[in-house]
Parts: sequence; structure tokens; C-alpha cells
Amino acid sequence: MTEPDLGAGNFLDYALAANPNRAVPYAFTHRTDQRGHIVIKGHSLQDLAATRDRYAKWYWSNGIRPGDPVAVFVGEGLEPLLHFLALTALGAVPAMINDAMATTVAIRYLDHIGAEGLVADDPTRLVAGFRADPNKRRPRFIVPTSELRVFDGEHSALPEVYPYRHAPDEIVALIHSSGTTGTPKSTMLAHRQFWDGKQPRMERFPAEPYDRLLSLMPHTHAGGLSYFMTATLLGLPTMVMSGWQRSVVEPVMAAFQPTMVASFPRTYVELATGELPESAAASVHSWFNTGDSAHYGHIRRLVTLGRRPAKLIKPWLLPSGDAGEETLPGSQFIDGLGSSEMGMALFGQVTTPESPRNDRCVGKPLEVVREAAVLDVDGNPVPDGTVGLLAVKTPSRTPGYWNDPELTTSFEADGFWLTGDVARRDADGNFYHLDRTVDVIDTAAGPVYSLPIEEVLLADCDAVVLDCAVVGVPAEDGAGQRPVAVIRPQAGAQDVAAADVLDQANKALAAAGLAELAEVIIARGPEDYPTGVTGKVLKRELRTRLATLLRQG
Repeated sequence: MTEPDLGAGNFLDYALAANPNRAVPYAFTHRTDQRGHIVIKGHSLQDLAATRDRYAKWYWSNGIRPGDPVAVFVGEGLEPLLHFLALTALGAVPAMINDAMATTVAIRYLDHIGAEGLVADDPTRLVAGFRADPNKRRPRFIVPTSELRVFDGEHSALPEVYPYRHAPDEIVALIHSSGTTGTPKSTMLAHRQFWDGKQPRMERFPAEPYDRLLSLMPHTHAGGLSYFMTATLLGLPTMVMSGWQRSVVEPVMAAFQPTMVASFPRTYVELATGELPESAAASVHSWFNTGDSAHYGHIRRLVTLGRRPAKLIKPWLLPSGDAGEETLPGSQFIDGLGSSEMGMALFGQVTTPESPRNDRCVGKPLEVVREAAVLDVDGNPVPDGTVGLLAVKTPSRTPGYWNDPELTTSFEADGFWLTGDVARRDADGNFYHLDRTVDVIDTAAGPVYSLPIEEVLLADCDAVVLDCAVVGVPAEDGAGQRPVAVIRPQAGAQDVAAADVLDQANKALAAAGLAELAEVIIARGPEDYPTGVTGKVLKRELRTRLATLLRQG
């Protein structure tokens, strides 16, 4: 941490130089054998470096040079991380793409970033897509991932300077947004910028000999890269998973017995539903969430699982020498509000079984944040308790959006980065996340925020509601919008009537002092609850589908 050159582009090399156990496996993958048993495979720092160098030789032989954007369109897990390591070692810019992205969207995105090359598990549809649209700029090469896996590199060379030495502000990766608000944006991560936020985490992250991390983040996302960087520098045993659904995750948890789990909310929704995974989560003391903040209705069930060392009293902090002391029942949930643009989670709220309910509180800014504020539309700070636009000043923020300086400028205001969130701050300095700016419901009586409504549905109507999304729909009289909820019912409530849910929900909302719903729609299948590549519900699509729902006649 005292090394001024340490950053996102060379963290593996610093780990190799500093860690005396570089031949000991620390990164783990899994497969299921023919008997249905989980088989775990370990990978050491030396293993990763050898694969990185082999991939880098292939890329160099195929003409990739410093500054070239290269698209990595492969399945989640360890594989995208290996391509990230290889390309950054050459000074190239990996454009990490979630393999759930639709082909047509991917081609538009690839055209926008100007990818020099494309590596994909199965490039067949992408090749066909480029042929069908000759106006889109085609990468110089489009190859299957298997071509790199079988490349031995024995007679291939690497550049004279290797690994590449990044300047602090050089771009090391492009991370696309989830696309929940439209076409995915391409967020730039810079060498030092993306490392800056990790320093407090390096000091605070649990690092006892028994600690083991289960990473359920998409590893084409900044969150997955961030946790992998931290784990690599700490030598923390980490299971890097590709799947996030409970049916895949729970048996791996049972075999690996993690003490920590890192994920987007999507997995926590499933783990907190139905019969809790008590055996699989028996060793968990901490759950880490980033991206969208999680809902209390799910958090309160998860923290009943696992056990905590008696002195586990701060986020990301385990004191040394606590072995053998009394443990406490239950775990802690560290809910972090962040994004690729912020560089990491910049706000943190800790919930334990003893914590009182405090809906939508995301806590105080972390140390890396120089200033956090709530601004009005003109960029002026608003008084505590007033709702406005969430803004931060931090060295971890993105340099901007690739090939789109105008979009970058639109998120900047007097040195602040506008996160795209609506929030308020209380007198104690705690921040409350109320909505995304594009999802605020413009009613005739004033703005209504969707996330507090969803919080009540998930926590107070949880016997019926598994997950939900609240959106604004044009009112009957054309005067503004009214809130409508689309809910995924619990397994035991599949036949529930929408009218019954509406009545129950509105009673709970009235008790909480929140706006009532105009309608409830029951999502009977996945097609009724559209989600993006990272598992977030696509509210923009729901708004389009429901645009005429309240129209009379």
C-alpha cells in the first residue's frame, strides 16, 4: 500500500513479489462430477501468472498493442479475470462484457467502443450480426476462447517491457453498465483511480487464517474485479463462481464453507427465500453487497445465519488473536451503495441481528470519499432532510465514459460526480437512498420514490412478495403518474390474487406514511419480470409494457 505504482494494472505482480506462498492455491473454481458431487480446484499466484503470460503472448502475436480496446465476451468465473490480467499486462484495454448481453446490444456496444479484437466463448451469433449490419465497425479478429486455451506460446515472444508500466491515469478496463436505463454506458477504470478505494478495505477486510471468500459478483463487472484484486493482494482463499442462482450457489457454499460472501442483491434475494441455507452458511460471519443497496426484508433473514467472532464489531474488521473466544449467533450484512463510476461502494451500512430497522439507510461515506452531498438540480447543496441528487468527490471516481465526453460532462457538477441517485441526508450524516433519478414517479401530488415502497412490500408483505419493482404509470386523467407494483410471488403464494396483494400492500404503506399503489401486477413467470445482464429488473421495460394500464376505456 505504500508503493506509489501499485494499481489495477499490476496488482498480480505485486502479489507475486510480496507473497512467500505464491505456489499455494488461493483462487478456487468448481465443477460437478458425474455423481453430482462438487469438485473444487485450486489455482496459485504462479498458476495465474503462467496462464496470463500465455494469453498475453497470443494477444501480442495477434497485433494487440498498448491502448487497444479488446472485447472479452466470455462466461463468468475465473476466465474473464485471466483475460483482464493478460491484456493489462500488455497495456491494452480489456472491455469486459457480461455474456448475458443480447447479441444486437453487444454489436452496438462493440461498435461504440471501437474494439480491435473480440474473444468470445461462441462468436457465431456475433459474426452473423456483423455480417448483417455492415455499417458497424467489425473488430480485426473475432475468435473463440478455446483458441487461446489451446495456445502453448512456447515459440512466441512478449514485448521487451512486460508487464506494461501504467501511468496513474491510463485506462486499464472498460466496464459496461447494466443497461437498466437504456443502452449500456462504457465506464473507464484507470490504473490508480480503481485502486484508490481499495486501501481502506485492505486494512479492514477480514484476514484471519480461517477466512474464505465466496465471490458471486459477475467478474466482468467492476465489483468482481475489485473483490478479486483485494483477495489476491491479501492472499485470501476465494471461490470464484460463475453462477449466481441458489441452485448452483448453495451446494458450492456447503462444500467450500466460506466465512464471507460477496454478491449483488440478486443472489441474496434467492438465499433469503424459503428454507434458509443454514448448513451451507454455517461459517458465514459477513455478507457483502454492492451495486444497488439491498432490501431489509432480505437482509433480516440472512443475518440470522452463521456465526460471528465476538469482537466482529466493525465492517471489514476482524481483530487479531480472537481465536477461541466466544462467538455470537448470526452474521453481519455490509450493504454498500456503489457503481463502476464510483470505483467501488462509497457508502456502507452494517446490519446485525441486533440492529433496529432503518429503511433505505446506506450509512455514512467511507474514508475514500472526500465529500458527499445532496444537491438540487442547479448543483447547490440542500439542507439535511431535503431530497436531492446524490453527489460525491472522491479519487476513486471514473475518468468518465469511453468515447463520450459529453455524457461524462453531464454527470459532473462543480467537482462532484453525480451518481444518478436520489437521496437525503439526516442530521447525523447518514444517507438514505430513495431512488434512481430516472425511476422517480412524478405524481400530481409531487415526486414519489419507488425504493421505500419496495422496502415495505418486501419486509411487511413478505409472506406473499418474493421480489418486486415499483414504477410510475400514466394516471387515468393524464395528470402525472401513479405507482404500480409488479411482484414476484413467494413459492407458496403462486395463486394469490392481485386485488388481495393490493389491499395488504396499501395498508402497510399507509401505516408507513408512504404513497399507496394504484395497481398490483402479479409476475407469473420470468417473462413478466424482465431483468438485465446483471440481474437488475428493467424498470424502463416495465414502464413501456404498463403505459396504458390505467387508461380509461
